[in-house]
Amino acid sequence: MDIRFDRITIDPQVMNGQPCLRNLRLTVKRVVEAIALYPEWEDLHTEYPELEKEDVYQALAFAARNLDSQIIPLEAA
Repeated sequence: MDIRFDRITIDPQVMNGQPCLRNLRLTVKRVVEAIALYPEWEDLHTEYPELEKEDVYQALAFAARNLDSQIIPLEAA
C-alpha cells in the first residue's frame, strides 16, 4: 500500500526540521502523543482544533512507516 504523505512537511526552519503537519508548528510526534492522551476524536479536536482527520491518519501512517526500520529494545515487565 502506497500512501501519499501530502500533509507531512519537513522544513529546517520549522521545528528544527521535524516532520510537521501542513507547515504548522505541530509535529507528527506530538500528534501521535496527543492521540494516546485523547483517543476520542471530540476530545482530540477540542485540544487541537486545527487538526483534521486526514492529518491524524497521515501522522499515524508516517510514524508507522518510519518505525518499520527500527528495533526498539524494551525491558521485560
